[in-house]
Amino acid sequence: MLKLLRHLKVFRWAIIISVTMTMLRSMAELSLPTLSADLVNIGIVNGDIPYIWRIGLRMLLFATIGVAAFILSSYLASKVSAGFARLLREKIFTHVENFSLHEFNRFGTASLINRTTNDITQIQGFLEYGLRMMVTAPTMCLGSIALAFYRDATLALVFVAISPLIIVLIFLISRKAFPLFESIQTRLDSLNLIVRELLTGMRVIRAFNREKYEQSRFQAANHGYAITSIRVNRMMGAMWPLMSLVINMTIISIVWFGGIRVDLGYTNVGDLMAFIQYAMHVVFSFMIITMMFVMIPRAAVSANRINEVLDTATKIKDAANPREADKKEGRVEFKNVTFSYPGAERPVLSDISFCAAPGEIIGIIGSTGSGKSTLMNLMLRFYDIEKGSILIDGIDIREMELEHLRAMIGYVPQKAVLFSGTVQENIRHGKENAHEDEISWAAKIAQAAGFISHMQEGFSSWLAQGGKNISGGQKQRLSIARALVRKPFIYIFDDIFSALDYKTEARLRQSLYKEVVDSTVFIVSQRVGTIKNASRIIVLEEGRIAGIGSHSALLDECAVYREIVASQLSEEETA
Repeated sequence: MLKLLRHLKVFRWAIIISVTMTMLRSMAELSLPTLSADLVNIGIVNGDIPYIWRIGLRMLLFATIGVAAFILSSYLASKVSAGFARLLREKIFTHVENFSLHEFNRFGTASLINRTTNDITQIQGFLEYGLRMMVTAPTMCLGSIALAFYRDATLALVFVAISPLIIVLIFLISRKAFPLFESIQTRLDSLNLIVRELLTGMRVIRAFNREKYEQSRFQAANHGYAITSIRVNRMMGAMWPLMSLVINMTIISIVWFGGIRVDLGYTNVGDLMAFIQYAMHVVFSFMIITMMFVMIPRAAVSANRINEVLDTATKIKDAANPREADKKEGRVEFKNVTFSYPGAERPVLSDISFCAAPGEIIGIIGSTGSGKSTLMNLMLRFYDIEKGSILIDGIDIREMELEHLRAMIGYVPQKAVLFSGTVQENIRHGKENAHEDEISWAAKIAQAAGFISHMQEGFSSWLAQGGKNISGGQKQRLSIARALVRKPFIYIFDDIFSALDYKTEARLRQSLYKEVVDSTVFIVSQRVGTIKNASRIIVLEEGRIAGIGSHSALLDECAVYREIVASQLSEEETA
């Protein structure tokens, strides 16, 4: 928790003023019982009307000061807590943006969302309450006890008797509650994960009639979360009756023993009234402390979960002294590259070596799981290799700035990803300052101009989240346009033609190849027809290169490639 709170130095003046106002309010409230005791003991008993007016006006003044200080301190506490939450969300979001795929896989999307929203909200609530009450509680408690001893040291021993009882009660309940709060946050992660999967996979669930199964999964997660929450609420709920019992017993004790002392002449009625108000302040302070101990465990768990994200250093980061090629061309070279996923028993790619020059179209083909997409991910440095090196224009990509590396590459993933916004905004993701002419050109080359022109508002038409309001082929063509508008040195097309029909694919390849003649192009595909006209074809088999060459050369020299060609030809002939 303290590790996160160091960020509060940005709001130090607001915190200082808020704490000052809180102390001023506490002092104003503490003065009221003393004034009321004097009002009764001197003014009312003696019938001194001018004195009553003076004390009454002073009490009104202190009450006004207390109210004004309370309003200002509450406003500043809310401003500080909301600002702190905003700052924390920005830090987490910025930090997570730099995560490699390894770190994303470690936490999971649902957990990261929950940590960025629910966990920060828990800390925000704790901070807002704490800024107002963590100063109020000790000031009111210690001040009331001190004033009580000043008025009547013997009667004030009642406070000494109840304080240990309340402290032990708070300690025992908090000790039991802390593990449960940690369990609540973990179960909430699981619940968010299931809900997210349910909403994103609704079509598949309905298509396979799995509604009852998914409902049972949700009910199990929801039931676990509910049971844990009920246990915590029962425990915390038991605290309030016990605290109420202590409050009432305290007041009864004060009235009982105070009445005896008034009867014996050791104290007077005004002081007894002041004692009752002091008792209310002391017990109120302990109730505030109780609330803090209710909030601290959950906020501490949330803080630990947030620190876990912020303390996770991404394995992929810029070099200490980044290098940049003197002349950017887009020449790519793999030298004895070996790579394994974390926890894998064997490498996904082993001893991969080849060179691709500008103007070449490199086709990559292989069976499922042979490492085609992994090869492209390594070029983008989504993962770091174990052995060997990947060079772009003679510079190892690990020695390049990530921003410069990825600025050189136009990447179209196998699964098209679009964002909520207009068609134009989605294409501009490739180049932020792209002109309308560039956007129109990219859409035309990607064979997207036709369907865009038929949309109601053209390039200003709105796309739903993930592009759910257009077809898969249309999403893929917009993804291609997004890469084209960048005009990079290197293009990576990761099995992008699978969502397109043969006619659209042929037109797209014909227009595409004319525009990328000066770039290095990598095309990953399952279709032989897509890559057979490539300059060279790399055939992967179980993470190793089975052959490199042209279509005709591989037919003569590579048995794996011949099998792939034969299987696809036979499928087409059967169809």
